[in-house]
Amino acid sequence: MAEHGLSAEPTHSRWNAALPPRLTVEAGDTVHFECQDSSGAQVFPGMTVDEFQGIDRGKIHALTGPVAVHGAMPGDVLEVKVVEVKHKGWGWSSVIPGLGFLKERFDRPYFFNWELEGDVSRSLAPAVVPLRPFCGVMGVAPAEWGEFRTRPPGVFGGNMDVRELFTGATLYLPVLQAGALFSCGDAHAAQGDGEVCINGIECPADVTLRFGVHKARALAGPMVEAPAQVMGERWVVVASSGDVLTAAREATERMVDLLVERWGFDAVQAYLLCSVAMNLQVSQVVNEPVMTVCAAIAKSVLPERRLF
Repeated sequence: MAEHGLSAEPTHSRWNAALPPRLTVEAGDTVHFECQDSSGAQVFPGMTVDEFQGIDRGKIHALTGPVAVHGAMPGDVLEVKVVEVKHKGWGWSSVIPGLGFLKERFDRPYFFNWELEGDVSRSLAPAVVPLRPFCGVMGVAPAEWGEFRTRPPGVFGGNMDVRELFTGATLYLPVLQAGALFSCGDAHAAQGDGEVCINGIECPADVTLRFGVHKARALAGPMVEAPAQVMGERWVVVASSGDVLTAAREATERMVDLLVERWGFDAVQAYLLCSVAMNLQVSQVVNEPVMTVCAAIAKSVLPERRLF
């Protein structure tokens, strides 16, 4: 299986199925992505809040890609194995007036510089923040033709901000266009569920991903096979909607369907199992107008099984 490298430039900050692929790979290949921070390399270590307010917000997310996977067609599933995500020693967070979960309370601009020391940051003393870098945006070209802002996530993945997507995770996405046309970026060295202030620790990163294709496998939306760190190995269903309760219901419905289809439960028994063993978690509430909820079940609860 081949290995490829893809520089960050030229980045893109819109989803558009008409964007030509910068790289075409085979299933099984590995790609080393250079990813700028979410500002598109406009932010630099030591930046002030006044300087931050002057950046071009039209460049936000600055994704690397698209990458076409040969043979991937609508109706298939794209498998994205997160081999490694490495930060580059620095990052930033901010408060932007009018954005964030508590925007009425925190209505003044604020900017914070982080120094990253391997797997922790001590910049916000006395806290010691554990670092588990991941891409906040990982997605394929949407089924609809046209140009779309990257802020709202969707069936195609995108700006999900699901922090389980760190090294060792596997992401499954429905293929919606020929070649899938995958892009990634918006790396976070750390992020809490909810991402309430609008940022994680935004950072540039080197990201290594391995691609696979599962032919003719229906998938209603993103799904994650989460690694053991933090909360143990889990199956995670990802749903996004303009209403957090709608997203939570969709994630629960899809988990019930998964248990029925792959483990043979009766639907009502799958529903009961979700009630006693599934965790609903809010991954992000700030990518207005769309919020993201995950439904997760520990792999230890179920017989071992490959889903694709």
